[in-house]
Amino acid sequence: MKIDASCLGSREFKEAYGTRYAYLAGGMYRGIASRALVVRMGQAGLMAYLGTAGLPLAEVEEHIDAIRCALPPGKSFGMNLLSDLENPAHEFATVELYLRCAVRYVEAAAYIQMTPALVLYRVSGLRRDAHGATVCDNRILAKISRPEVATIFMQPPPAKMVEQLLAAGRITAEQAALAASVPMSGEICVEADSGGHTDMGIPTVIFPALRRLRDEMRKLYPSTQAIHMGLAGGIGSPESAAAAFTMGADFILTGSINQCTVEAGTSDAVKDLLQEINIQDTDYAPAGDMFELGAKVQVLKKGVFFPARANKLHALYMQYNGLEELPDAVRRQLEERYFKR
Repeated sequence: MKIDASCLGSREFKEAYGTRYAYLAGGMYRGIASRALVVRMGQAGLMAYLGTAGLPLAEVEEHIDAIRCALPPGKSFGMNLLSDLENPAHEFATVELYLRCAVRYVEAAAYIQMTPALVLYRVSGLRRDAHGATVCDNRILAKISRPEVATIFMQPPPAKMVEQLLAAGRITAEQAALAASVPMSGEICVEADSGGHTDMGIPTVIFPALRRLRDEMRKLYPSTQAIHMGLAGGIGSPESAAAAFTMGADFILTGSINQCTVEAGTSDAVKDLLQEINIQDTDYAPAGDMFELGAKVQVLKKGVFFPARANKLHALYMQYNGLEELPDAVRRQLEERYFKR
């Protein structure tokens, strides 16, 4: 029997996502995972998520319309949805946009708790087919790096949030009743150490642990639909992709490696830097959108001052109560060397 890339991963996953291979390209901040990338992947029979985080909603809507016009009928595409703890109204507005534009695939990233907006997206896509089986038209791929977060995505939507959405008239009574028969996410993507928000997890440790958790959750909720388990983080070569499938991944997702593509929405200077680095040329720095929480992202170290300066800023943030407490020498350093203002 000949084994090729089309044999790898879950057949059910490929059918659900309409892809030739059990492979997705993840969304990257501010359109780095660009419209051109999404279209090119879709035309190749694959699927990518647009990096919508940080983009105005009007621009996101323009991208959705343009992608849909550029792709042949039946080709899949998705949108990133970044958790926004400081501005839940923006998360709700983003979900409402996705529902209005009939976006069927969402990549939920940086979530540490369930939100009404995410529950609305999932539950509003529920219906019964001609045979009475539950169908969920709105699919959520949850990028997860911690077991306690994975647990909430493997459970049905929180009943209290479902009741609140029903009372507000945002979902139907039938959808509320069907909510208990589906997990919040049909696809869990285990995110090992990566260029995004990361807990620096080792794939050979974190993936088997969360896969066992998935199996335990299936015993607790036997009436719910199946959950596909994928792997992301550090997948930048054929060998690392093969290792993910060998561990039992239903699918893989790439991110950082895609920044070197022609279609990536970043500058040629950045692409040149990334293509010249080696595996030791990265470091960890505070995440801009979760700075106060101490979340870190992996960034380029070779030839730039960014990680050293970003970590210095976080150390100052933790040490002093306000700008007025900074020593004069430190203030001058920040103004003259860091911010130039």
